[in-house]
Amino acid sequence: MDINFNKNEDHNKLLLSALKKRLATVKLGGGKSRIDKQHAQGKMTARERVDYLLDDKAESIEVGAFVGDGMYKEHGGCPSGGVVVKIGYVKGKQCIVVANDATVKAGAWFPITAKKNLRAQEIAIENKLPIIYLVDSAGVYLPLQDEIFPDKEHFGRIFRNNAVMSSMGITQISAVMGSCVAGGAYLPIMSDEALIVDKTGSIFLAGSYLVKAAIGESIDNETLGGATTHCEISGVTDYKSKDDADALDTIKNIMSKIGDFDKAGYNRIKSEKPKENPQDIYGILPKSRSDQYDMVEIIKRLVDDSDFEQYKEGYGKTILTGYARIDGWAVGIVANQRKVVKTTTGEMQFGGVIYSDSADKATRFIANCNQKKIPLIFLQDVTGFMVGSKSEHGGIIKDGAKMVNAVSNSVVPKFTIIIGNSYGAGNYAMCGKAYDPRLIVAWPSAELAVMSGNSAAKVLLQIEKASLKKKGEEITPEKEAELFNKIKNRYDDQVSPYYAASRLWTDGIIDPLDTRKWISMGIDAANHAPIEKPFNLGVIQV
Repeated sequence: MDINFNKNEDHNKLLLSALKKRLATVKLGGGKSRIDKQHAQGKMTARERVDYLLDDKAESIEVGAFVGDGMYKEHGGCPSGGVVVKIGYVKGKQCIVVANDATVKAGAWFPITAKKNLRAQEIAIENKLPIIYLVDSAGVYLPLQDEIFPDKEHFGRIFRNNAVMSSMGITQISAVMGSCVAGGAYLPIMSDEALIVDKTGSIFLAGSYLVKAAIGESIDNETLGGATTHCEISGVTDYKSKDDADALDTIKNIMSKIGDFDKAGYNRIKSEKPKENPQDIYGILPKSRSDQYDMVEIIKRLVDDSDFEQYKEGYGKTILTGYARIDGWAVGIVANQRKVVKTTTGEMQFGGVIYSDSADKATRFIANCNQKKIPLIFLQDVTGFMVGSKSEHGGIIKDGAKMVNAVSNSVVPKFTIIIGNSYGAGNYAMCGKAYDPRLIVAWPSAELAVMSGNSAAKVLLQIEKASLKKKGEEITPEKEAELFNKIKNRYDDQVSPYYAASRLWTDGIIDPLDTRKWISMGIDAANHAPIEKPFNLGVIQV
C-alpha cells in the first residue's frame, strides 16, 4: 500500500464517521425531552415501533433518513421529514413501513413529509410491496399549508395512491397509534385493515375544539373518535389494541398469513463474498474528486467472488459494462471508468467523461440486459459528456441521446449508486433520479450538481465581475479572490450529498460497505413485480 492509499483511507473514514454522527442526531427526532414525553404517554417512538415490528436479525434499510436535513430552520427543523421509512421483513415477508414521528411537531406534515410519504408509496407501487402505516400525526403543518395542500404531488396524492394500490392488490395495513385527524383520517380507512390503540389513538375529521366552533357541539376527543367509538359504534376500524406492542403484534399476525407473490424471476444463486477486501474501497477512492482511479478495483470489492465479466472491454473504455453477481443476484453493471484510457488509435480519453463510443457501448449493453431480464446497476462518477468540435462533429449528442433513450425505456429494475461526481447530463445518462431507479443512494464522497463547485464558481465569478464593473467598481485581485471563495463555498454546500438527500434527490447516504445490502434488498423487492411490458427503444437516430 502506498501513501496515497493511506491518505485516501483516512479521508474516507472521516467522511464515514461524520455520516454516523449525523445519523445519530437525526435518529433523536425532535429531541430527548420529546422522546421522554412520548414514553410518559405509554407510547413507543416511531423508530421503536418500526424496530419492534420488523423481524429480528433480518436485514433492513432506511429510506430518506436525511430528508429535511438543514431545511425549515425558521420553523424549528424537520428531522427525517417527521416520518421514518424502512424496507424490511415482517414474519419473513418483505414490506415497507411508514411511521409518523410524533416527536417532530406532533407528527405534523411539512411539504417534505408529503414528498417522503409519496416516495414510500412509489416504492410500494413499483415493486408491488406490502406497505404498513404507523399513524401518529397532527395533520398538515398549517404555517406551510399552501406548499402541501392542493397540488398533484401534495398531501391529497397519498389517498389517491391508497386507492390505486388497493386496485393493484397491494396489501396496506394501518395502525392508528396517536392522532389521525382531518384529511389524514382517510389514510387508515383506505387501507385493507385498520387498527387503533385504545386511549392513545383517535380518528376524526375535526377535533373537539373545531366541532365546538363549527356546530356548537361539546364533546371530548375520546368519545368523538377514540378506539371504542370506531371499533364498536362507527365500524371504521377493525381491531382495538390495548397498547402499541399489542397493535404491532396484531400486524405481525396478519402479515404471517399473507400468501406468496408472483415473482419476476430474476436469477439468483448462492451468495459469495467478494474475494478482494471491501475495506480497501476507502483507500482506493481518492480524496479529491478530480483525481483518477480504476473503477474496476471498486467493482471487484462489491461483487460476489470479485468476478466481473466485462462486455466490450476494449471499446468505449470510459464506461465499464459487464455482468456480475451481488449477494447471489445476477446483475448488469454500467460504471464510469475514472482513469485516463487509451483507444486503439492511440487517442487519450479522460476518465469520468462519456464519449460517443462509450455511450454507444452502454446503450447496447442496457438493451442486452433487458433482453436477458437482468437488473441494472449504475455506478456514477461522471463529469459529463465530452465537448468540443471533434465530439460534436462525431455526433456526441446523438450517441448520448441513444443512451438516455435506453435508460429511460429500460423495463428491468435499475439501481443507482453515486460514488463520486454526478454532474450535468452525465447524471441523466447514468440513471439519475429523473430516470426512475428503484433505489438511488450516495456514498459520503458523492457530489451532485450541474458542474463541480470549482467550475461553477469560475463561471459565476465572471458574471459577478461583469455586473460590478458595469456599476463602476474596481475588481482588485484580493476582491476577486474574496468573491470566488464566497461563490464556491455557497455552491459547495449545494453539491454536498447531504443537500441532495435532504431534498430526496437520493434515498440516502450510505457506508460503501452497505452497497451490497441495498442492491440485494432492492432486487428482492423488485422480484415482487413481474415485468409487464416489452423493452422498446422507440425512435432513435442510428
